[in-house]
Amino acid sequence: MAAGLAAILLLPLFVLVGVAVRLTSPGPVLYWSDRVGRGSVLFSMPKFRTMNVGTPAVATHLMRDAKSALTPIGALLRRTSLDELPQLWSVMKGDMSIVGPRPALFNQDDLIALRREVGVDIVRPGITGWAQINGRDELPIPDKVALDAEYVKRQSFLFDLHIILKTAAKLLGDKTVTH
Repeated sequence: MAAGLAAILLLPLFVLVGVAVRLTSPGPVLYWSDRVGRGSVLFSMPKFRTMNVGTPAVATHLMRDAKSALTPIGALLRRTSLDELPQLWSVMKGDMSIVGPRPALFNQDDLIALRREVGVDIVRPGITGWAQINGRDELPIPDKVALDAEYVKRQSFLFDLHIILKTAAKLLGDKTVTH
C-alpha cells in the first residue's frame, strides 16, 4: 500500500525522468534487470535506463569502463537514485520490499552464495537497505553480506524506519557512514 501511494505521489517525477531518459538517448525508458529475490527465485526488476543499449548485464564495479557506458543523464540518475523509482512496481507486485538487502544480479554468484550461506535469502530484497546506507557498492562483498545478515537479525518496523530515514538523509546530501 505504501508503495502504491508513493508511486501515485511521485507520478510527475516518473514522467519527468522518463521523458529525460527518452530525450537523451535512444532505446527504452526502462531497463528490466534479472535479479535474485527471496528464496533465490529470479524476478525481473525495472529501473530507469542509465546505461547505453547493449551494455553487458554485470555489476558496474566489474565493468572495465562503466562511465563510458552511461547515458548522458545516467550518472545523475544513479547519484540521486532516481533510477530506482520504478522498483516501486516490484514492491507492489510482491517481489521486493521498501527495505531489505539489495537484490543481486542473476550472475553475481559469489554474492548469492554468501547470502544463501548466512540465511539472507529468506527475506525479500529491498529498494534500500542496511548495506546501502553503510557503503553501498563501495563495500567488499563479505562486508555487504555481513550487513545484510545483521539486517535480517534486527529486522523490525523501527529498524526499517531508521533505514528509510537514513536513506532520505543520504539522498539529501549526508554522505557519512551510519553503521
